[in-house]
Amino acid sequence: MTQIPTRTLGSTAHDSALDVSALGLGCMGMSEFYGTIDEAEAVRTLDRAVDLGVTFFDTADMYGPFTNEKLVGRVLGRKRDGVVVATKFGNVRNPDDPSDRSINGSPEYVHRACDASLQRLGLDHIDLYYQHRVDQSVPIEETVGAMKELVEAGKVRRLGLSEASVDTIRRAHATHPITALQTEYSLWTRHVEDEILPTLRELGIGLVPYSPLGRGFLTGQITSPDDLEEGDFRRHNPRFQGDAFAANLRLVDAVRAIAESKGVTAGQLALAWVLAQGEDVAPIPGTRRTTYLEENLGAVEVELTADDLAALDAAIPADQVVGERYPDMASIDR
Repeated sequence: MTQIPTRTLGSTAHDSALDVSALGLGCMGMSEFYGTIDEAEAVRTLDRAVDLGVTFFDTADMYGPFTNEKLVGRVLGRKRDGVVVATKFGNVRNPDDPSDRSINGSPEYVHRACDASLQRLGLDHIDLYYQHRVDQSVPIEETVGAMKELVEAGKVRRLGLSEASVDTIRRAHATHPITALQTEYSLWTRHVEDEILPTLRELGIGLVPYSPLGRGFLTGQITSPDDLEEGDFRRHNPRFQGDAFAANLRLVDAVRAIAESKGVTAGQLALAWVLAQGEDVAPIPGTRRTTYLEENLGAVEVELTADDLAALDAAIPADQVVGERYPDMASIDR
């Protein structure tokens, strides 16, 4: 396998630069949301990722809840040199009722959440600390001001936002340099291209796409809602239901045909498309299994021509994807 290239998030001009592997690893599904959990396989996948050159690992306090950070920290703590650990705060879950959720961006909570994450991770600092969702009841200057204090205290090295609007990004960056914005971005989720991505490039902020495989849909491996386990949150996602599922499946069939013509998998092609969107883009496809990890990393070897990119744009026109990204979009800062 080709060595994984590196990419730089953030800007040296703002002292916010962070070097990461071009493909990272999203760890959420190792603990929750996608059906049956196999922790032993998750550990093997984390170990294998490091062995193959992945240096960028993404978790959050709410995954589990609270168990994913422990898993990631337990494995990566013994491989700390050269590894970038990113985690997030702000999506608050009740451990007695994980469906009970709220958003908290208050300065006091920022400090408390960071200390709790450091304890679960077993690390002395967090490389990249994101606000998971914007708390629209708290001025972003107050939230990022508290995050800045974490940097000054040595608990956090770099700051990030997730699912933030252009106005929020600008105000946050004016308070303290932001290294990266994490948001959903893939062949079937293109909302960042109109205003958010140009703003990031103007300000020198990197983009970390989550769900770059469309929550697995773009791999072509999901052909029916029945392919999803009971308890898989995608069963409640608008794009995976009824007529929307059928319409979106036809779009993925076109991607699969292009992939076959190039001798790669549909998933590798979808990831290669995201990687081709710029050197300041570092996607974090999630997986729980070593086989899918190795397949995903093969995307760095896929070369796309201008004709390939045009064919993919034509295969999945943004206005033909059916369904919202989440059942409830109220928590998204727009």
